[in-house]
Parts: sequence; C-alpha cells; structure tokens
Amino acid sequence: MGALVTLDLPADAPALTLPWIITFGPMNDEEEWEPVVCGPYERAHALALAEAVVADEDLMAVVEPLQPHVTVAQIQGDIAASRMAAENEDLETAALDAELGGYEHDHDHEHDDDHTHEPPSVDEIRAGFARIAAKLSS
Repeated sequence: MGALVTLDLPADAPALTLPWIITFGPMNDEEEWEPVVCGPYERAHALALAEAVVADEDLMAVVEPLQPHVTVAQIQGDIAASRMAAENEDLETAALDAELGGYEHDHDHEHDDDHTHEPPSVDEIRAGFARIAAKLSS
C-alpha cells in the first residue's frame, strides 16, 4: 500500500476551488525513476484517482493545488509566503516537540468528506476539465 499526501485545508479555503495535480513517485530512495505528474483535476477527482493508484502500489502520491499565476510577482509572492510558512512551521514544530517530547500527529484522511474512494469516471473527469477551463479563462 502506498501513501497519499495532501494539504489539510479548512472547508472555506480558496485553494479548494483551484485545479489540482497529482505527482506520483517512488516511496523510497531505492527506486530511481522520474515522478509522473497528472492533471489538472478538481480536488475530489485528484484525491480519488490518487487513492485508487496507490491502494495496491508501493508509491507516493502528492495531491496539491495548481496555482494559475499570470505574473512573475505572483509566483515570487507565493515562494516568499511558502518560505516564511516553512520557517514558522520549523519553529512551531521545534517548540511543540520540546513541549510534547516528540509526539507526532498522523492525520487520517480516510474520514475526509470531500472525496470518495472510487475513481471518477472518464465523463466525470472531462466535466471537471471543462469547469477548470472555464475558471482559468474567466
């Protein structure tokens, strides 16, 4: 069984409405092959497809939003925000580890309500593509 990694977002997060991509790669360093990137999909479709692929394979799937930036400044802004978030997370993790003695939380995505465990049909995915295209072109 493989692993699925995604963002744990609040129900009203704007990123939930963005197109999402899936990156499939090896679970360990022993295998060396180029990751496969698929998408864009709607989030629920991306999660369901990733779950179906990694269910019986020793693979890692990373499901993340695709940012439709149109300027260099937008991209640079997201990079800066991501760097600051990582620095803050490192500080928070270090403080929490010191406080809890190294306890780690493992979020169980099996109970998330925004996706199914069955992959979407071809027609459902194509309808999702149409909705994504409409969002990107508006």
